[in-house]
Amino acid sequence: MMRINDVSKVTGLPISTLRFYERKNLIPDVFLQRDANNYRIYSEEIVEYLNDVKALLAVEFSIEELSLLVNQQLHLSYEEKKKVVEQKIKEIEGIQNQLRKSKKFLKAILEGKANFQTKC
Repeated sequence: MMRINDVSKVTGLPISTLRFYERKNLIPDVFLQRDANNYRIYSEEIVEYLNDVKALLAVEFSIEELSLLVNQQLHLSYEEKKKVVEQKIKEIEGIQNQLRKSKKFLKAILEGKANFQTKC
């Protein structure tokens, strides 16, 4: 079991972010308990979970989208959650396509084949 400052140190997330995630219902009850003094006590598995949250935020999941996936109080069906994930995959694929085009254009600049205003 870990206290909030331990989780903060291990994950690199500020304590304020962990509290924010709690307010947004991003931390499922399975990872969090309160002790007799009402201090937060996290299970060891919270570290891997929070690393997954950071990875999802890095690919442009919003806090609201993540909340839809993990907030059990919303009672979303598997199909509804699946649609959220499928939509995000489509968005990521669009970004990947744009990055491929940008990479191709930059290579063309380096090779002097692009109609660009400056030469590298």
